[in-house]
Amino acid sequence: MADFHHRVSQKKKFEFSTRINRRGQKLNSTQHTNKFTTMANKGKGKGGKNRRRGKNDNNSQKRELILRDESQEYAQITKMLGNGRVEASCFDGVKRIAHIRGKLRKKVWMAQGDIILVALRDFQDEQCDVVHKYNADEARTLVSQGELPESAKINQTDTFGGDDDEDANFEFGAESDDEKDDELDIDDI
Repeated sequence: MADFHHRVSQKKKFEFSTRINRRGQKLNSTQHTNKFTTMANKGKGKGGKNRRRGKNDNNSQKRELILRDESQEYAQITKMLGNGRVEASCFDGVKRIAHIRGKLRKKVWMAQGDIILVALRDFQDEQCDVVHKYNADEARTLVSQGELPESAKINQTDTFGGDDDEDANFEFGAESDDEKDDELDIDDI
């Protein structure tokens, strides 16, 4: 029985030694088995950009609070414009179009109402660049430190452009006593 297994193993060595690689070169048994084992161990890999995109590792980590410099200002996103741009209401009272820089694009997701740090431009006062996005906890600490005004709405889903639609409101008159008596009962129908 042991002789049979010995013959089979010799036969397998012979098969491996006559294998040919992609370039048409003959491979001996060590070349083939080494290549085969490395490919088997390698597998499909951990994934690429799309796999990393789904992860959000920095939730549990406490990061250092970034304060503004001379040419920077705190702002709150009022509208998402698309194409990597947002309309931001800066806390110095000016509304600016802010460009999300490439480091933050598709990595740090921003939404309406988020508190951000923008870098002002010397040559364009109406445009700026988004440098950093603060999470809700960091924004609250900025308010407590006095960096942001107390009126800053943090983590609220208000629509900032909702004031323009005031003329589309509907007002219904108050029901009088006569109308209450005239109501139909579903059993009477």
